[in-house]
Order: sequence, then C-alpha cells, then structure tokens
Amino acid sequence: MNSASTSSIKRYSATAMGLHWVLALALIGIFGFGLYMTGLPFSPARLKYFNWHKWAGMTILMLSVLRLVWRITHRPPELPEAVTRTMPGWQRVAHHGVHHLMYVLFFAIPLVGWMYSSAAGFPIVLFGQIPLPDLVGKSPELAEALKPWHGYLAYALAALVVMHIAAVVKHQLIDRDGLLKRMTP
Repeated sequence: MNSASTSSIKRYSATAMGLHWVLALALIGIFGFGLYMTGLPFSPARLKYFNWHKWAGMTILMLSVLRLVWRITHRPPELPEAVTRTMPGWQRVAHHGVHHLMYVLFFAIPLVGWMYSSAAGFPIVLFGQIPLPDLVGKSPELAEALKPWHGYLAYALAALVVMHIAAVVKHQLIDRDGLLKRMTP
C-alpha cells in the first residue's frame, strides 16, 4: 500500500457521492439505451423510446445543474498529498482535464439533443406532461447539422468515462492508494 493512510483520505460529501453515482448510472444507461433505440426500425415503440430518451436526457441535464451547483458551493476534497507527490504532472493535467471535459459534455450533449429535437420539429414534452420550450426554431438544415453532433459528443463522453474508470482501476489495483474511498459510501 502507498504511504497514504486510507483513514487520512478526505472524502466527498454524501450529496456529492450520491450525485456522482446517480449521474454515472444514468449516463451509462442512457448511452446504452441510445445505442439500442437508434438501431430499431421505425415503429411506434421506437418513437416511444425516443421520448423516453429525451426525458432521461432532460433529467440528466437537471442532475448536472445540481451537481455543478453543489461542486461550486462545496469545494471537493484535495487529492491526498501522498498521491499528488507521486503523481506525474501529465496525470494531474489529465485528472483535471477529464473532469472538466466531462462537466462540459454533461451539458453539451442534452442541450445539442434538445436543439436538434427543436430544429427537427419534435418538441420535448417532459414525462408526457410538461412541454419544454424549443431552443431553436424549426429548421431541417440545422437539424441535419446537429443530429450527428449529439452522437459524436455522446461517444466523446463515453471515451472520457472509460478513461476515468481506467484511472480508478489504476489507483485501486496498481497504486493501491485508497483514492476510490473518497467517492464510495
């Protein structure tokens, strides 16, 4: 085990942990569901699934707002000194860069999806009850331009999530520095 005592590691708050894990599960779920539904032939079920995907996307957007507000108002714990002392500079840059890019994509993906839906003329009615305003006017040209970007950004987030998980595995199994304990209940 690294010289960092796991009992001395400062942990995230219960709220931060809850938002992290709920958002993580929601993102993995919506990504898998998005892959599944786009492969289906046109049908009433596919249309229903697209609506569910939109609802999930808007829920993720709301959770992302909550998570960002929490993070801004509740400073996360610093990396333990023993970890930062042994971590190469490029890993510190990657650590911060991946986290910042993930936050950008937490917002960009649902907002681009919302703009695409608006431009395509398919309004979002949250849970079938709450109509959301269109972010842009109906425009088939804009819809065609935005459509692939929703997917590109989702794949980019998936790649960042894989990098994030790989770093967690490295810290847990190779470095054995107890860093995972900061984010586990």
